[in-house]
Amino acid sequence: MTILYKKTTIHFTSTGKGNAIVLLHGFLENSTMWNEILPEISKRNRVICIDLLGHEQSESHGYIHTMEAQAEMVKTVLDFLKLRKYILVGHSMGGYIALAFTKLYAKNIKGLCLMNSTALPDTEEKKINRDRGIAAVKQNHKTFVRMAIPMLFSEKNRAIFTSEITSVTNEALKLSAQGIIAALEGMKIRKNNTQIYKNTEFPIMMIIGKEDPALEYKSLIQQTKNTKVIVVEFPDGHMSHIENKDELIETLSQFIKKT
Repeated sequence: MTILYKKTTIHFTSTGKGNAIVLLHGFLENSTMWNEILPEISKRNRVICIDLLGHEQSESHGYIHTMEAQAEMVKTVLDFLKLRKYILVGHSMGGYIALAFTKLYAKNIKGLCLMNSTALPDTEEKKINRDRGIAAVKQNHKTFVRMAIPMLFSEKNRAIFTSEITSVTNEALKLSAQGIIAALEGMKIRKNNTQIYKNTEFPIMMIIGKEDPALEYKSLIQQTKNTKVIVVEFPDGHMSHIENKDELIETLSQFIKKT
């Protein structure tokens, strides 16, 4: 299905019946990343998967996609579906968007799962790396994609999940340079949202990959100290839906069931 958000075409799917679960993919991904997760989760729930701005079948909206703009787009989709309460699950950038959504529309959220994501903003070093990434995308965005995707897996898994890496890369190669740059610009200026851990009443779960090359393990643990955030650790990298698929399905199923 598609709708218009500020004259921009947005693509999404809705599968199953029951409590609403909203799955938000990460940077360089699209809603198909949930294909292995969807069958189990949708047995007892209505699952909505959205292509975020500038990704796959959703068009870009300008030259920068802030996390707040992405959240507003997600709310437009959910309002169109006449959904009032839902659990948000966000992978990586999808987690940043879920946090921005929480600040804007907390009353609509029943539960929040951050999967290989963080509530912290970019460090100055990370911002510099974002700018380098933008420069690389402007030079050749397909080369950028081919280099970026394998680095999301733990080092040992780059040789184990070769076919999966190829598949994810091929999906990412469909993205335009504009969509990639707009996402990088948006992530670079995102806010510190750690206060959400202490200021919300609904349950929050953080799924951490202990060998995640994209996120610092210590900072993930530190930001959840003295909060009620449920922390679940997997042994591998940033791509838990591939590297730890069975554990992820079980973890999400239990979280949804209890929320």
